[in-house]
Amino acid sequence: MTGPHIAVLCATQRGVRFVERLAELAPGAALTVFSFREEAHEPPFLDDLKSLTEACGGRFYEARQVGAAKWEGFWRDTPPDLLFMVSWRYLVPRAVYQQARLGAFALHDSLLPAYRGFAPTVWAIINGEEHTGVTLFEVAEGVDTGPIVAQRGVPIYPDDTIADVLSRVTESYLDVLEEQLPALLAGNAPRTVQDVREATFTCRRLPEDNRIDWSRPAAEIYNLIRAVTAPYPGAFTTFSGRRLSVWTAQPLAGYSPYVGRVPGRVVEVRSGEGSVVLTGDGALLLTNVQFEGEPRRNASEVLTSLSHTLGR
Repeated sequence: MTGPHIAVLCATQRGVRFVERLAELAPGAALTVFSFREEAHEPPFLDDLKSLTEACGGRFYEARQVGAAKWEGFWRDTPPDLLFMVSWRYLVPRAVYQQARLGAFALHDSLLPAYRGFAPTVWAIINGEEHTGVTLFEVAEGVDTGPIVAQRGVPIYPDDTIADVLSRVTESYLDVLEEQLPALLAGNAPRTVQDVREATFTCRRLPEDNRIDWSRPAAEIYNLIRAVTAPYPGAFTTFSGRRLSVWTAQPLAGYSPYVGRVPGRVVEVRSGEGSVVLTGDGALLLTNVQFEGEPRRNASEVLTSLSHTLGR
């Protein structure tokens, strides 16, 4: 091919969508795609990426550490014109990303410099934000620090789950790619240095971070549940010595004002609808729950007694 050589380091179904759109926008490009095998709890993506890349006449490689010694010859002998990183989870050393003649660029799920770091969309929902966003930026030393090429805001509505917001963010990824690809290929895309005074950061999330603390405010617990529900592992608590995942819940504004309050206590069972559980300042209607190793069930089928207390 005589077109540009574009390399993409990507994962998840978002990566599949990105490569698909990139192939449509640059049909003459020589594509090289790197990805890795998904984790057991994730929806599959590796085989889809491999099939898509090969169908476009591109080269596909499975690798997590693209800076390893085995890849030095590839980056030296066939350097890309453009390099994109989409949902990529591993360190990409300077020796790799600086090989891209026209630059290396990443897409991040926030309006940088806010929410630099890990799981920005999850954290935005947990924090009750009304919006998140997408930033296309040039890769540089440091975490999400490079100059900004383009940004788009993405709304977060009060009852959105993580799946709703991720879908919206993915569409914005594709819009930004379509808008900016001509300038990136021409080497004249805009770049705006980030204001470090406005930077905020997010921690890597660990499995234990999804444990529900019933003494917290109802709004905070509700935000956690919707932020880490499917396709993520879900918020969880304990009941009868077993792990119980809470996949969906509903806020209950103005629920009965308990002055004898036990956070985590079931106070109402609504058959076929769910079970009401007290929090630190109110209550939530739990609707869809699941014991580990069992099917999901309506909460009213599991939390059936006013003697039941979660989190003990």
